[in-house]
Amino acid sequence: MRLRNRVGLLLALLLAAGFCCPLLSYAPNRLLSGQGLYLASLPGAEAALLLAAALPLALAPWLRRSAGSQLLLALCACLLGNGLLWVAGREALRLAAGEDALARVAFGAGFWLLQLAAGLQLAEALRGLSPSPARRALMVCAACLPALAMLLGGALDQLALLREYRNYQDSFHLALLRHLQLVCFSVLPAALLGGALGLAAFRRPRVEAWLFPALNALQTVPSIALFALLIAPLAWLGRLWPQSGIAGVGLAPALTALTLYSLLPMAHGTLAALRQVPTAARDSARGIGMSPWQLLARVELPLALPVFLSGLRVTTVQAVGLAAVAALIGAGGFGAILFQGLSASAPDQTLLGVLPIALLAAACDAAFKIVISRMDHAAHD
Repeated sequence: MRLRNRVGLLLALLLAAGFCCPLLSYAPNRLLSGQGLYLASLPGAEAALLLAAALPLALAPWLRRSAGSQLLLALCACLLGNGLLWVAGREALRLAAGEDALARVAFGAGFWLLQLAAGLQLAEALRGLSPSPARRALMVCAACLPALAMLLGGALDQLALLREYRNYQDSFHLALLRHLQLVCFSVLPAALLGGALGLAAFRRPRVEAWLFPALNALQTVPSIALFALLIAPLAWLGRLWPQSGIAGVGLAPALTALTLYSLLPMAHGTLAALRQVPTAARDSARGIGMSPWQLLARVELPLALPVFLSGLRVTTVQAVGLAAVAALIGAGGFGAILFQGLSASAPDQTLLGVLPIALLAAACDAAFKIVISRMDHAAHD
């Protein structure tokens, strides 16, 4: 057979690796490493479901690219991803029945490899079916509906991750609120200040000559080191103005460091956005007598907005990840759950902090892509 898709071949190898690794892990408590449960140890119907969903995906490298084949691959990827969750929920319920309340059934390496292969194959198939990011987002949401139904219906309640969530439910909701605060209140000032710096660099090449080397040097400072460097000056400011609420640990140094880290992508994005504005548009605006501020407000900013939003997208996704490190100086967020799990050698608690960060970053990235796509379509219409 003729190889038609090299990406599909890599995904097929990922599928094979996933089935060779344990799909689930059974442990007597949350701290001990579990015993692996492989595909062969699953009941026949469950194993057949997973194999039937994976077979077309394994043949994807040799399938002719057409709307029908892409639709089949998308459906099989959806079936495999949701089928893995259903099988994991059933096995957790079966293994937990009559056992000690401390026993845990967690996801194994095979589960994550197969979910990764299914997700990548779904993205690849949807890209072939629809070029619109908005439509792809809607299809992804539809593919996740069975998983949401299983989650709300209690089919996954006995899984270790869900049991860990119930133990830390209140802390989880507070961590979500604090993580959103860290991202929003660092990205917004970075967008304003970085946009101003990018505009200054565009207007004056001398500013660009020193600005980006300085921001690049700041970006090379490790995040933990930057948090530590901010403790002393912010503590001094807190003693100088006791009513300000500024302290050497907590929210103030976290927001300061995250804002500083966000300046480079915002300044670069603003400069790139302004540079891609057509020279003819500027000349036409000057020809009808527009002042420099009118040129900026009515011509340059509207035309530069999609590229500017692309820079804001990169900045936001970066801030979502970096905000986790802020927990080391008492700023809270999902990093607090993550580091508590690491210190206690509790992988499920660690995962409870890691997964929301990854999902939040993916949601922000998808939302910005949809907005930018809509703006591009509106500009061409």
